[in-house]
Amino acid sequence: MVTETPGELAIRVYRELHRHPEIGLRVPRTLRTIEEALAGLPLELHRGEAIDSLVAVLPGPAGGPVAVLRADTDALPIEESSEHELRSEIEGAMHACGHDGHSAMLVGAAHALAASELRPPGPVVMMWQPGEEGYEGMAAMIDEGLMELVDGLGPVQRSYGLHLLSDPGVPRGVFTGRAGPSHASTATFEIVLEGRGGHAAFPHLAEDPVPACAALISALNVAMTRTRDPFDPAVLTVGAVAAGDAPNVIAERAVLRGTIRAYSVASGEQIVGMVRRTADGIAAAHGLRAEVLIEGGYPSVVNDAACVEHFADVVTAALGEGRFQPMRNPLPAGDDYARLLERIPGAFFMLGAGLPDAAGTMHPNHSPGVRFDESVLVDGVAALAAIALDPLPAAGTEEAAGTAEPRVRGFRAAADSDMLEGDTE
Repeated sequence: MVTETPGELAIRVYRELHRHPEIGLRVPRTLRTIEEALAGLPLELHRGEAIDSLVAVLPGPAGGPVAVLRADTDALPIEESSEHELRSEIEGAMHACGHDGHSAMLVGAAHALAASELRPPGPVVMMWQPGEEGYEGMAAMIDEGLMELVDGLGPVQRSYGLHLLSDPGVPRGVFTGRAGPSHASTATFEIVLEGRGGHAAFPHLAEDPVPACAALISALNVAMTRTRDPFDPAVLTVGAVAAGDAPNVIAERAVLRGTIRAYSVASGEQIVGMVRRTADGIAAAHGLRAEVLIEGGYPSVVNDAACVEHFADVVTAALGEGRFQPMRNPLPAGDDYARLLERIPGAFFMLGAGLPDAAGTMHPNHSPGVRFDESVLVDGVAALAAIALDPLPAAGTEEAAGTAEPRVRGFRAAADSDMLEGDTE
């Protein structure tokens, strides 16, 4: 009888999830697919109540380190543009950020760990989180008792997350990460410029917010270049502008909406202050009134340096030389995995997976044309299983101190075999 390997299972689950994406905190079909794929494994399952989340605990030795592995599950409100056999069957929804792959890799890792002759040194917590794309899914899981569950398993904890990336700078099958900030904090802003409407032929009798809106966009971009330390990167983008409904009518109001990305609390606060001052100044110069609304988003993802170095060693031992490359610069994207890393030391890594289209263009994450190479999921399964078997950096515990080599070697075939093979010396 032919047995499905963990890697083959991950690819099958990925295909199912990609065809049927779900958005937000309620992802019932996605959760059902994951639960069905986990059936029969020796796991303790904990389901969310207010959201469609799932936590699976693989028991381990009492007092051992707790490994917490996270995958997100939700899709984006994007219409997939690529024509291929796995194309989304749900109108207006697409897994354009690889969360289907993240969920599938963690399912494969659960099977790999359950089948392995090697046992993790402590409990392994695997969590499938909805609502990463702006719905605060991680905060919701924490509110529903995630940390109480983890804390009840042991005081020594490490967490690892893995994310697919479509970027020409990260080859397919190569992992990358960095110590310190790896992803930006996020915030959104809305600026409402209030004027007085009128006839387009008599602008002197009105208070036109549209020219002020144009001036404000330019002023915000100039201020970002003139008020900030060039060695402290940040991003401000105006992504939406709305004003008026007719070409011969001066609108009463104009609305700008945008995003702020920064890598420290101080930097984010400085930009928020700049946005308020600039909006008030431009509005006053045009005889208008400005209302500025700021909505905080996710904090910056900050990786533990020892965990980054340890993950790189584990990946190299498992998959071979050249499979991990340091991330040169942090990414301006955000991720609510940051909220877990504020509570548990750990690290977040990218796995190169982008596929170019017929014209040779590699579309980025969040693009309607992005494609991910499903074959790299096998490597993701192997890496997640390997780090679960060896979650602590060498100085993480007294027992681990002096252990220079990761426990698991020769993992390239881990997800393509029925049993993980490790060094048992």
